[in-house]
Amino acid sequence: MAESDLYTDLGWLVPAPADFKQRCEALLKAEGEAGAAVRALAGYALNENQLVRLARTLDKLQRDGRSLAPLAPFKLAIISNSTTNFLVPVIRASAARFGVAVDCVVAEYNQVMQSALDPNSPVNTSRCDAVLLALDHRGLPLDGAASGSVEEENAQVDGAIGYLASIRSGVRSNGGALSIVQTIARPPESLFGSFDRIVAGTWTRLADSFNRRLAASVEQGDVLLDTAGIAETVGLANWHDPTQWNLAKLPFASRFLPLYGDHVGRLLGALRGKSRRVLILDLDNTVWSGVIGDDGVNGIVVGQGDPTGEAHLAVQSTALALRNRGIVLAVSSKNDDEVARLPFREHPDMLLREEHLAVFQANWNDKATNIAAIANELSLGLDSMVFLDDNPFEREFVRQSLPAVAVPELPHDPALYYRTLLASGYFEAVAFSAEDRKRAEFYQNNAKRLQLQSQAGDIEEYLRSLDMEIVFQPFDAVGRSRISQLINKSNQYNLTTHRYTEAEVAAAEQDPGVFTLQVRLRDRLDDNGMISVIICRRAGTDWNIDTWLMSCRVLGRRVENAVLRELLQRARELGVRRLVGRYIPTERNGMVRDHYEKLGFSLLESEPGGATTWTMESDFNPTVAIPMKVSRGEGVALA
Repeated sequence: MAESDLYTDLGWLVPAPADFKQRCEALLKAEGEAGAAVRALAGYALNENQLVRLARTLDKLQRDGRSLAPLAPFKLAIISNSTTNFLVPVIRASAARFGVAVDCVVAEYNQVMQSALDPNSPVNTSRCDAVLLALDHRGLPLDGAASGSVEEENAQVDGAIGYLASIRSGVRSNGGALSIVQTIARPPESLFGSFDRIVAGTWTRLADSFNRRLAASVEQGDVLLDTAGIAETVGLANWHDPTQWNLAKLPFASRFLPLYGDHVGRLLGALRGKSRRVLILDLDNTVWSGVIGDDGVNGIVVGQGDPTGEAHLAVQSTALALRNRGIVLAVSSKNDDEVARLPFREHPDMLLREEHLAVFQANWNDKATNIAAIANELSLGLDSMVFLDDNPFEREFVRQSLPAVAVPELPHDPALYYRTLLASGYFEAVAFSAEDRKRAEFYQNNAKRLQLQSQAGDIEEYLRSLDMEIVFQPFDAVGRSRISQLINKSNQYNLTTHRYTEAEVAAAEQDPGVFTLQVRLRDRLDDNGMISVIICRRAGTDWNIDTWLMSCRVLGRRVENAVLRELLQRARELGVRRLVGRYIPTERNGMVRDHYEKLGFSLLESEPGGATTWTMESDFNPTVAIPMKVSRGEGVALA
């Protein structure tokens, strides 16, 4: 794979099989849920024609009434100043790669403001989850005429940001959707050469200023698609195609449609909580060059001063950078454990050390078995995992054995390993909080807790030894981003898997008929941050428990019992007589099937699909011991 093809050809993905067309046709003839098979087909490096074919297959499956489970549904509208129909199949097929089934609503060509501000427009009446505002530099009140006046330049940028703000406001107020806003890729042509960056009003300066201002504005709850970054990666002169614009009003060269669709798909996946959270590293010839069992610590190559050593050092540096933003690191290696650990302990040029790794699996089991063990130890699904391995056999074995695990294809040159990993977009983010930054430490401290548990005489002694404190408080602006993130990415310990945007979370904060809780937990090893979210909606004297979710990293610590006690106490204080909880089964939340029964709720109704409804009177008195200090708000202890 040539370096120049990495982005254009989605080089981190395996090329599509020769019988791709036949596989699509076979999918139409099969029976049952089709989502997993669709995602598998989307997981190849598909060109535009193949993406269109897969999108047509999706259309036919839906017309036939076939379920696309476990793909998460998402309704997306597209508003643009350019031709957009060609985007729909590309986005639909690409989003399936990230676990999302997209239905698209397309506004009429160049009907930007009308589609946003008219409450009866198709965009607003469709009640979309999000609207993609696919505007390029030609769709904004910017002219790039290089007036030389800083005041005029600022006025242009103010006008463009204000124009976009009006569209975003219209979309939110009339249709209830969040906006996906694009940075603009500046034209590659310059009027003054290098002096363009100095003269006010040039496209170079206008685009830079606009993009900075736009990025700052997404803190209001919308989402940024960095189209400028995509274009700069592949080259602005390649991205902009004047011929295709003149002929068909295509905003960028059509050969980049798969790349653009992949980036949109990443965002939609991240909005549905599908981004990966764990990077699992092979060791020999991935983290270093050589075989530690044969070459020894002094024989492996890693470090400055050697091209190969620096290539592998870049992998380590990238892994550490990902860890610093909260991605959990683990190792899966075919090696003797003690031998595999030696470079981490003794090699002076290693950046990665044992303390950076949440799980270390070095043995002679196959890689798939070890990866499954890592997922189990972290209490995370396989679809949270990314596996990096230089060996084509191991990569393909894991893909076949564990299709939920992301396995980037790697080039022959190790200098490109880190670039390929980052290009893949498996760790796409739509928010970043202090708790995200600490996630890797959370999981490593969980390993320490497991060690304490094995040393303790019994579970009660173990739980008391943690010196836990649980803190309850209503939703607020400070926690809003993290609350929305948990709601959208929690799949296993989640009773209903209802999904809410940040704007909808904010609305719940202000609704007097809604009771909310954000729950935090700390212990003597660490502050676990926010670990549970509760939403109850009042119906007469009942509280309908709309959302009850919890981070799996605090399983077994009786957090759910403490939450129940808080709910019962607050219900009595507010005159609520009964709690009503529902369990809606999904592919991932089977672990909480008995949640309400274990807490003492009574079964009210069972439905054919497995959903159940449970009730509990608010005067119920739980007897389970709560081995933790309980506080409300900022450390104000309950009586």
